[in-house]
Amino acid sequence: MKKEKPAKITIVGSNMFDLITYMERMPRKGETIFGKDFEMGFGGKGANQAVAASKLGAEVNMVTTVGDDMFGPKTIENFEKNDVNTDSVGVASDESSGVAPIFVNEEGDNWIFVIPGANSLVSKEDVDQVSEKIANSDVLVLQLEIPKETVYHAIKTAAEVDTPVILNPAPAAQLRMDYLTKLFLFVPNETELEATTNSPVDSLQAAKKGARKLVEKGVQNVLVTLGDKGSLLVDAKEAVNLPAPSVDPVDTTGAGDAFIGSLSTFWAEGLDLRRAIKEANKYATASTMKKGTQKSFLDREDFLDKKLEL
Repeated sequence: MKKEKPAKITIVGSNMFDLITYMERMPRKGETIFGKDFEMGFGGKGANQAVAASKLGAEVNMVTTVGDDMFGPKTIENFEKNDVNTDSVGVASDESSGVAPIFVNEEGDNWIFVIPGANSLVSKEDVDQVSEKIANSDVLVLQLEIPKETVYHAIKTAAEVDTPVILNPAPAAQLRMDYLTKLFLFVPNETELEATTNSPVDSLQAAKKGARKLVEKGVQNVLVTLGDKGSLLVDAKEAVNLPAPSVDPVDTTGAGDAFIGSLSTFWAEGLDLRRAIKEANKYATASTMKKGTQKSFLDREDFLDKKLEL
């Protein structure tokens, strides 16, 4: 897979400190059970996507806010270690950093709780301060672990300078259609698509119907992520199911972010959208074969060595 050009990506989003518990199963109400293992690591949807993109060779500008607690300096240090530009990472006084308690069962399924902390302070003004970086980027990547009004302002800012926007609407929320129609690519999972369309998404056919509803309202491209079933791309012309490799996952935590970060990179490098999605499916699948979030993300050389087949 040849790079046609380096990708330049700006990400406005969250950072979290992950607190990961591995166990056989989730406890029932009122039940106490023993966990099998515990790890701490760096996470947050925006930060994860930034690290995945950077590991693949993209030039990444990260716009986020950390707290002035013990996790803040470590988070900035982790960005720098992974070659993510931190010029636009703010530090909030008297505010905790974002944290994410995560629980993973023996099948690799996960349950995630997000406490935003300083991520709630990422503002429109922060976006305005990086407007030139957004204008000079191949793509702007957004999620919903920061205030929604900040996300809307970032979409508007990018639209004014013709920078394509990829929005990963997680956690699930209802969104304004006038902003969704400004996106290049809208990337929900089934739950997030359901929240956006107010319609149940319990099958591939329902996912196609929900995505088509958004396209008919003016959204350019809708890409529904389907876990181990790959992803569904819907535009004004067709709906295409793009499979993921079949593996036995160890830990699926962060796989969705690995997908978004790698997809943004592959597309910004010059691959057409379908090919970029296929490669991102492989990259996300590879991340499920190791424990942890960012520590499971591969650099480009290791990813190419994996040779995962669809």
